Amino acid sequence: MSKTKTKVVVAMSGGVDSSVTAGLLVEQGYQVAGVSLRLWECQRQQPQNCSDYLGAKRVAGLLGIPHTLLDLRSEFVSTVVRPFAQSYLHGSTPNPCVACNRDFKLGRLLEWARAEGAEYVATGHYARLTRDHSTGRVSLFRGADRKKDQSYFLFALSQEQLAHTLFPLGDLVKEEVRHRARRLGLPVADRPDSQDICFGDYRALVESLAEEDDLRGGEIVDRTGKVLGRHQGIHRLTVGQRKGLGLSASHPLYVLEIDEARKWVVVGKKEELKCKGSVAGTLNWIEAPEREEFPADVQLRYRSPAVPCVIRADGDGKCEVRFQSVFPPVTPGQAAVFYRGEQVLGGGWIERAIRA
Repeated sequence: MSKTKTKVVVAMSGGVDSSVTAGLLVEQGYQVAGVSLRLWECQRQQPQNCSDYLGAKRVAGLLGIPHTLLDLRSEFVSTVVRPFAQSYLHGSTPNPCVACNRDFKLGRLLEWARAEGAEYVATGHYARLTRDHSTGRVSLFRGADRKKDQSYFLFALSQEQLAHTLFPLGDLVKEEVRHRARRLGLPVADRPDSQDICFGDYRALVESLAEEDDLRGGEIVDRTGKVLGRHQGIHRLTVGQRKGLGLSASHPLYVLEIDEARKWVVVGKKEELKCKGSVAGTLNWIEAPEREEFPADVQLRYRSPAVPCVIRADGDGKCEVRFQSVFPPVTPGQAAVFYRGEQVLGGGWIERAIRA
């Protein structure tokens, strides 16, 4: 099918990345339509917010393409926001961007686009795709700009979603994207990047959605169970945290574990954070493992480097990840994303650290 007959819906947030994405596709001859998802809005809208639909509408007008606003706020609250809050209340540190991409930007939007006769949805993510036309399978790779690479947030996408997705910025670096925005005459060329999480003060959000009993404090203890102090709620703390514990000690203390059942926060020395691996569950494989045990690299946070590991599937929808060297700290609730070089193999959600 020629590009002039191929309809592409661009997820437009009003920022420079999605605006240039739309502009590039127009230049390439695709039949482009812009759509903004109204998902979440802070009380004070700022340039760093990840959805400015009024700005997106203005850019669409300049590019000469239609623009549609889909108001999915109530669905976003039930699908992303409430689970985000519950994770904190259960002692985990969640990453809602993965669910947002899977369920909305490349979930609900893709459903809408296909119903409107579009072949693809395009986003401004810094990631790359390759397509095997003989098998129909799609592979996901890091973006060329390693400082902006967002493949970590995309590990949960299905083959069906990837098959109908375009990432036009995957081979570009950020400065080149801004340059192209200027060349296209777009007013967002120097707009600041959006923040990773759009909820603002997450503690206030969690507390607004919690029951009173969920917010009660508890004891801060060491490894032996000795009480060192009290905390004001496990949702206010995360593994690896040092500041804000309100403790006096002869050496810095860090959060080692959070025990939801007893409302305990276990603290200790920095070296006690180190672990030898982790257990991940709710796995999604873009590239299905060929063996039960295989080497790979694992990235445990968006800004963390990937480290060598050995992955062993347990046959129960989980896997054990053993690092080749001791690694600090592993945070339950974050994503563990597996790579082979630049290629994303898949990933899952960290359930616990392995220290022995």
